[in-house]
Amino acid sequence: MRPIIPITIFLFLITVSLHAQTVPEPLYNDVYTFLSRLSQKGVVEFNDQIRPVPRKYVAQKLLEATTKLNDLTTLEKEELAFYKKDYALEFRNSASDSSNLKLKTQNLTLLTKDEVGRYRLFSYSNEVVKLNVSPIIGYETGTNDGKSYSHKWTGAYFYGYLTDHIGFSFDYRDNTEKGDNADRRKLFTPATGVIRSYGEGNSFDYSEARTSLSADWSWGSFTIAKDFLEWGYGQSGLLVLSQKSPSFPFIRLDLNLADWLKFNYVHAWLASDVLDSGATYSTYRSNAERDIFRQKFLASHSFNITPFHGLDLTLGESVIYSDRLEISYLMPLMFFRLADHYLSQGSNDAGANAQFFASVSSRNHIKNTHLYGSVLIDELTLSGLMDPKRQRTQMGFTLGGSVTDPPLLNLNLNLTLTLEYTKIYPFVYKHYIPTLTYASSGYTMGHWMGDNADLIYGALNYRFLRGLQATLWAEHVRKGEYGLEEGAELQYVRPQPPFLFGKRSSYTWGGIDAKYEITHELFARTRFIYNSITQTNSQTKKSNEFYLSLYYGL
Repeated sequence: MRPIIPITIFLFLITVSLHAQTVPEPLYNDVYTFLSRLSQKGVVEFNDQIRPVPRKYVAQKLLEATTKLNDLTTLEKEELAFYKKDYALEFRNSASDSSNLKLKTQNLTLLTKDEVGRYRLFSYSNEVVKLNVSPIIGYETGTNDGKSYSHKWTGAYFYGYLTDHIGFSFDYRDNTEKGDNADRRKLFTPATGVIRSYGEGNSFDYSEARTSLSADWSWGSFTIAKDFLEWGYGQSGLLVLSQKSPSFPFIRLDLNLADWLKFNYVHAWLASDVLDSGATYSTYRSNAERDIFRQKFLASHSFNITPFHGLDLTLGESVIYSDRLEISYLMPLMFFRLADHYLSQGSNDAGANAQFFASVSSRNHIKNTHLYGSVLIDELTLSGLMDPKRQRTQMGFTLGGSVTDPPLLNLNLNLTLTLEYTKIYPFVYKHYIPTLTYASSGYTMGHWMGDNADLIYGALNYRFLRGLQATLWAEHVRKGEYGLEEGAELQYVRPQPPFLFGKRSSYTWGGIDAKYEITHELFARTRFIYNSITQTNSQTKKSNEFYLSLYYGL
């Protein structure tokens, strides 16, 4: 299957010659929250079902909001002006004159403000290349259950465009965490999992690198990247694709087939963490071998339908397969489950692990409100729907909603309320073949709490002024557990074990998170977190965490 790679690159080069360029907007940028909030108020229509979205698309939506200033609050106008300064490269050659952000043919900025008043470490543009470079540096200090904690990180981020054809980006971060209670594994937490490179005493190091090379045309785009992918909506976690696992390489195709129809395809190269004993071989060092891991892949595609303004319906399918690259899963329109039947020749031991997923999103049909829901089906036995004794339903769902500037109060309070519930039945994301689990680098690619658990989450966000906001939040999780070997057998029992079977734990978290973006990419932040954990036949353990941080770079 190796010839597929040069064929894919060849198709990409053909694509590049078609039209223009695109760069993904990092998922950390608060502009996503800003545009989502405007969308649920009906100011713009922002399609962010699959993220990251292109910076050029963000710029278009900011220009769209500029034409509707009468619909914005005073604070939203200030936020809009602030965000627009970050998209000078994307506004170049824009047909709209409302941005007032036209650049000269050639421009160089070094450690000062650029033409639109945005501070830059380095920025350069001419007829061939457009480039922005930003440093990444940060430090956080605090306490975790009475023990001191620190986290420092450094790196660099740059992005730009070559002529009118190629968009590129690169993001590198090197991290060091230190503290007796520092979370070294980051398993049962929304925080992204880590691949530790070094650890000594109570400190450990890890790094993360992301990059992309992409192009777009009038009705689609194509990207080769190593990055995070998000699918669907959720404040407390995402069912289908999230930032829980470290970033992985993928190719991505997005097609805008009609005003009401969009298509997305992704093929990713995952980290299996499963040694290939047959391929492992000896080295010249004594008692040392060359470790080779089994190959693991993800293929995913989905259709997004917008029957009318503000309503999005999405239906998709994914498959985890391993050991060798299969051309069947490189076909964007292939029905992956039937391809699995063909490749496995009817043997479950030779097959892959397929999933179906869907979502619905309603914005501003109830004034200033976003209602959303997602479902992921890992296993559904149709006979079990008629006969409870044969029931085997392995699925998860999220239902949630948020309202900004609650209309009943008839005031622009700069306030957003969110309430969300997620339930994941036993055995979702799992598989008895270790290379077919819904995971990469040992972390689930879906919701961070895993299977056999549910969660209720509520939050209140208030924006005091441009860049300064605070979020008061709380969540409660119930989690059932079981051993790996026992679970592998129980996964195929009919009827399946009840929800929350096995050893049960409950977790309650709450806190306040205040953040101030002093100027573009320069942040000050403080967090307080209350923890309460209760396990079966054990006492409740309570603790507090408090952190202060200052950082530059998203």
